[in-house]
Amino acid sequence: MRIVIAEDSVLLLDGLTRLLTAEGHEVTGYRTADEAVAALGPAAGVPDLLVTDVRMPPSHTDEGLRAAIHLRSLHPRLPVLVLSQYVEQRYARELFAGDVRGLGYVLKDRVADVEELLDAVDRVSGGGTVIDPEVVAQIMARATRTGLEELTPREREVLALMAEGRSNTAIADRLVVGLPAVEKHVTSILTKLGLPPDSDDHRRVLAVLRWLEHHPNGES
Repeated sequence: MRIVIAEDSVLLLDGLTRLLTAEGHEVTGYRTADEAVAALGPAAGVPDLLVTDVRMPPSHTDEGLRAAIHLRSLHPRLPVLVLSQYVEQRYARELFAGDVRGLGYVLKDRVADVEELLDAVDRVSGGGTVIDPEVVAQIMARATRTGLEELTPREREVLALMAEGRSNTAIADRLVVGLPAVEKHVTSILTKLGLPPDSDDHRRVLAVLRWLEHHPNGES
């Protein structure tokens, strides 16, 4: 698999490159978002995955995420995995505004867990959607009047696992409850958020992102 990494930290870029190369992937790294954008222009071949930081030179604000949004507009099928220390609400909304297939948002602390990181790489490159549970927690903590405030603690727990792309069976295993109980929680969550039950698994992720539709500027 061909992977492009946009990361200004020399140590992290080197670590990710070594890790992914050891897994048999072809990795190209760039220290700035502009370099990644230039390398993946309209005429360029589309990699199997773009891994990008959010805050990169020169302003260290949102260059990496804006680059991802731009490249995703040029190459709609480009899988993007965002690695950040921060939950950038406003720009995450823009990134996830369209098709959520092949998108992920993982906090850098997750890099310490190699298996979780490699799992995220595989799932996003394969067209799945991955959102770090901590991102979900911060999103839900700041959400108001979106239906999220109506969820019970258990429903929020189920929703966090849904956001990781887990099936009902996997959620039941993780929470050590029966499958019918999970199905009941999922139905309740989608109903409270105004998202009727749907056979499309990605509708489940949209439940997590519902708050973004009501907070275009990322305000709480």
